Amino acid sequence: MSEKLYTNVNVYDATQYRLKFIFEEFDNIIIAFSGGKDSGILLNMVMDYIEKNHINIKPALYQQDFEAQYKWTTKYVTDMFAKYKDRIEPYWFCQPMAVTTAVSNFEMFWYPWDDAKPEIWIRPMPDMSYIYTLNKMPKINDIYFGDYYKYQMDYHAHANAFVRWFRDSHGGGKTITLLGLRAQESLNRYSAIVNKKRPYKNKKWITCDFKNCYSASPIYDWVTEDVWTANAKFNYEYNHLYDLFYKAGVSINDMRVASPFSDAAKGSINLYRVLEPDTWAKLVGRVQGANFASIYGKSKAMGYREIKLPAGHTWKSYTKFLLATLPKKIRNNYVEKFCTSIRFWHKTGGGFSESTIQEIKKCGYNIEKNGISNYTKNKKSKIIFHGATPDDTDNVTETSDIPSWKRMAFCILKNDHLCQYMGFGLTKRQQDRIKFIKNKYKNL
Repeated sequence: MSEKLYTNVNVYDATQYRLKFIFEEFDNIIIAFSGGKDSGILLNMVMDYIEKNHINIKPALYQQDFEAQYKWTTKYVTDMFAKYKDRIEPYWFCQPMAVTTAVSNFEMFWYPWDDAKPEIWIRPMPDMSYIYTLNKMPKINDIYFGDYYKYQMDYHAHANAFVRWFRDSHGGGKTITLLGLRAQESLNRYSAIVNKKRPYKNKKWITCDFKNCYSASPIYDWVTEDVWTANAKFNYEYNHLYDLFYKAGVSINDMRVASPFSDAAKGSINLYRVLEPDTWAKLVGRVQGANFASIYGKSKAMGYREIKLPAGHTWKSYTKFLLATLPKKIRNNYVEKFCTSIRFWHKTGGGFSESTIQEIKKCGYNIEKNGISNYTKNKKSKIIFHGATPDDTDNVTETSDIPSWKRMAFCILKNDHLCQYMGFGLTKRQQDRIKFIKNKYKNL
């Protein structure tokens, strides 16, 4: 059934149509399972669909265990693997992976299940037969996952490596990973899901990642209330950590089971101290800055709300002061990105609408047009800045994209090592490394 024909049905029925399409189109199915409400509802729905439609397939259940998590999350993941273990191919990974930390300016990454530091692990490593560790890798049809895994690789790269290995070890057919992503969660997720340049057969919720490997978000249009309605209506098992969140007064849209050191969860890391004090005690010693984040995670100190400039400082001098307080490696990371931004806005420029350009001029900024931007909708004009970088751009109402020292300071205060707040993605060095890896594996 085409996408247009079920746009007026409820989200549950729309997802059933999507699952039908997936099982008809793809040879190998992987379910990415985090233990949260979204991946949990997706897992239950997929397994229900397989049973009700008598489908003779065992999907892979893929879990990246980040070590630092609530006990209720560990229990839920354990229960779901046990419940479905005879109907799935279970893959639960407890391997060292690089995970970005947003609670510290002293550590850009932390490594769950770091084999060099077993004495500070948050919890003991599980020992079921489908637990895969640094010393135990899955192998099927003589294809060994250890040949795809790299020590302390980025967790995104780990997921991609697993997909490639699963595809190759299962005959090389079309392989799809089902993700419990919902567009409601954030604008970044919305863009990642529905703004595809390469949709699969016009399905905007499916995209091609690499050769014969795809990812899909079958519940992309669900809202939080839909998840809990489905859990109640179909009596699905869910992570009862959410019950504790509810009793603690957390709104249903703010409940997170992500890694406590991530940007998404740093605002609620203090809940560990309330709900699981013994786990909290271990978190404090696991990653530098955890205690600071718990105290100030929703305060100006962590950049959660508008930050007030200290007396006697400009944003430029405050940024330089903040840089001087950082370890050399972290400081150099920020300096490299800030210099790149300044060069970009003085030599290349970014695209803006004509009305925004006129507003910027009225606010007194020395700018000029520099051709057309090919990276903006409707081919907007690019502008470059002359003279010094603005200290702040608070007087410009139509955009937050204009460069300023204030934005640089915010990146430091938010522990935003990638400077996503300034519109950055990966550095050129990181992009070159990804390009090298893609070229290496493009024919796999």
